[in-house]
Amino acid sequence: MPIIHAIVLGITQGLSEFLPISSSGHLILVPWLFHWHDFANNESLNKAFDVALHMGTFVGAVAYFRKDLWAYLRAGLRSIGHRSIETTDERLAWLLLLSAVPGAIAGALGESVIDDHLGKPVLIAIMLIVFGAVLYWADRLPGRRDVGEFRFREAAWMGLAQAAALQPGVSRSGVTITAGRVLGFDRDAAARISFLMSIPIIGGAGLYKGAKLMANGGIPHGSGPAFLWGILASGLTGFIAIWGLLRIVRTRSFTPFVLYRFAAGAFILVVAGLRA
Repeated sequence: MPIIHAIVLGITQGLSEFLPISSSGHLILVPWLFHWHDFANNESLNKAFDVALHMGTFVGAVAYFRKDLWAYLRAGLRSIGHRSIETTDERLAWLLLLSAVPGAIAGALGESVIDDHLGKPVLIAIMLIVFGAVLYWADRLPGRRDVGEFRFREAAWMGLAQAAALQPGVSRSGVTITAGRVLGFDRDAAARISFLMSIPIIGGAGLYKGAKLMANGGIPHGSGPAFLWGILASGLTGFIAIWGLLRIVRTRSFTPFVLYRFAAGAFILVVAGLRA
C-alpha cells in the first residue's frame, strides 16, 4: 500500500469517525471512487488496516477526554470498593460501558453479514441521505439536558442506536447524536456523550479484531510503514474532529453535516449509475 493512500484513509477515518458522516462508509467509498485496489484479494489485510485506523481514532479520543476518563476510571473503581453507585461520575462510568453492549453483541453476531452484504456504495449513499434527514429532524427538537442527566434509559436507547451504525453510511456518531437530541440533550451534551460512548466500543472492537489478527499471523511483512502513517493520521485528525465539532455545536446546528450527507449521497448515486 502506498504511504499516501494510508495517510488519506487515516485522515478520512479520523474525521468521519467523529463528524456525523460515517467512517465505515467513507473508508469504502474513497478507494471505490479513486479505483484504489490496495487490498484486492487480501481481505485479511483490509481488516487489519481497518483495525489499525480505528485504534488511531481510539487514541485520539482518549487523548482528548483523558481528564474525564481518569475521573470516570477512579469513580468506577471507587464504586466497586463500596459496592454502590453514589456519584454522577460513578454512574456515568458504568453507563458508558453499558452503552457498548448492544453494539458489541450486534457486531459479534453479524460480522459476516456486515462484511458480505452491507458495504455496497449505493446502499451507503441511501443511508447517508436517510439518516442525514433523521439527524436534521432530531436537531430541530428542543434540548436542554446536560451530560449529568445521562441515565440508564438514555444509555440503553443510545446504545441501541449505536448498534445500528454497523451499517456503513449510518454513522456511529451521527445516530447516537440523533438519539441524544431526541432524548432532549442539548447539542454539546449529545455530541460529548456520543464521543465518550465511542471509546469503549472502539477499544473493545479493536482488542477483539486485533486478537484475531495476531492469531492469524499479525500485520503482513512490509506493511508496517503504511499502517504507522495511517494510525498517526487517524489519531491526529480524530482529535481535531472532536475539538472542532464541540466548538461548532456550541453556537451552530448540525445542518452543515446534513447538507454534506445529502450531497455525498447524491454524488455516489450518480457515479454508481454512470458506472453501471
